[in-house]
Amino acid sequence: MSEQGSGGSARRRLAEERARAAARGRRRRALVVVLGAVAVAAVAVVVVVVVMSRDGGGPTINDYKGALAPATRQQDGSVAMADPGANAPVLDVWEDFQCPACKGMEARLGGTMKQLAAEGRLKVVYRPFQLFQQEPLMGNSRRAANAAACMPADHWVKYHDRLYAEQPQEGTTGFLPKELIAWAADVGVSDPSFAACVNGEQQMKTVNQASALAGRSGVDATPYLALNGKKVADAVLGSPDELRKAVAKAAGSAPAPGGAPSSGTSAS
Repeated sequence: MSEQGSGGSARRRLAEERARAAARGRRRRALVVVLGAVAVAAVAVVVVVVVMSRDGGGPTINDYKGALAPATRQQDGSVAMADPGANAPVLDVWEDFQCPACKGMEARLGGTMKQLAAEGRLKVVYRPFQLFQQEPLMGNSRRAANAAACMPADHWVKYHDRLYAEQPQEGTTGFLPKELIAWAADVGVSDPSFAACVNGEQQMKTVNQASALAGRSGVDATPYLALNGKKVADAVLGSPDELRKAVAKAAGSAPAPGGAPSSGTSAS
């Protein structure tokens, strides 16, 4: 390659990095939102949530092809993914399907969470809630969270991943009811009751309760992971290996082998 060509490539890389940095800066400034006045049991909860921006490079949603631990809907509307009898450690995943940083975290760590759960090393509790308060982000957030609350537990994890894969770009309207219903059919749910739940926003009370619980639980940023009730360090949010180490420490055992599929996993 000529020096001129090499220089051009370097300038393009520099320009792309500057564009990414500018976008991260815009998100940090713009995505400081207030979960305001969500009434649960007549209690108004107000919590300031800062969305942490992270690069979205590297793995993509749905890279994980191993076995999935069973998922069950819990009383508070959250979804627990764990092997039968695996009750600890517990990783609470507070997320908003419209949040770009949450999508990035899912791409980095989602497969590791699934693998650890399938191996019986971790109980993952997904807690989607409504983060944003400005349109069109707010409507996107609410529609996606409602649809997730409508989804039967046995298809929930695949639908969760599909929602992230289809995340609308910032500033655009998305997660429309017809799309949410079509994606459900793609993962095997075509029951008319699901479409009615989405179109009628029948689980919005559950979404509001989850948002209020996020405030009471001290959720101050998304994505927000809590291991055995304690917020994980930033290093854990960025690294599958750090997540494995944190889970092993919480369990008092050796870390799971990095990236190696468990003996019981199979393609899905």
